[in-house]
Amino acid sequence: MVVKVYGPAYAACPQRVLTCLLELGFEYELIPIDLHSGEQKKPPFLLRQPFGQVPAIEDGDFRLFESRAIIRYYAAKCASDGGTNLLGDTLEERAIVDQWLEVEVNNYNSLIYTLVLQLLVLPRMGLGGDMELVRDCKGKLEKVLDVYEERLASSKYLAGERFTIADLSHLPNTRFLMDEGGMEHLMKGRKSVYRWWMDISSRPSWKKVMELRN
Repeated sequence: MVVKVYGPAYAACPQRVLTCLLELGFEYELIPIDLHSGEQKKPPFLLRQPFGQVPAIEDGDFRLFESRAIIRYYAAKCASDGGTNLLGDTLEERAIVDQWLEVEVNNYNSLIYTLVLQLLVLPRMGLGGDMELVRDCKGKLEKVLDVYEERLASSKYLAGERFTIADLSHLPNTRFLMDEGGMEHLMKGRKSVYRWWMDISSRPSWKKVMELRN
């Protein structure tokens, strides 16, 4: 069955879901949502996502929102069917994957979300970003990346020697740092982090999602 993904390919959270579906080999149909016109806040979309955020998915009669919940679901579904395993084999391995997903949500994404808001979203609205807040977030992010550097110096991927959804979930926000965020030096200055980024960003699934943005 084809998975319907509601959301634009240029937005970070839909990119997370699309990459996961491509990585696992699920067929999907991308249904664009016009964020600029506020389509995500209108009643038809709110029936799928009551908070007015993208993405939301529809898989037959099954509906789900929140990108990380979606990628966990499809990773578990694929692994249980004997397909590609992005979760780990043992209970302990899966716990480590969950650990780094939580790190991404609470220590990584939160800082980059603020940077995106201050450096991209507010200026596009004709409002000035808070540069003091930007500097504060960058300082905190450097400390977070130091932890990543230590981890990745002894592990090929965040959860071990296998690529998992923990790594996949970092792709959209790290791309912002490397591109329009103008903070690639934060990655390149950390040998193991940069090696990891070059590895995960070279995956065919991510390259395909980057093509979909255009």
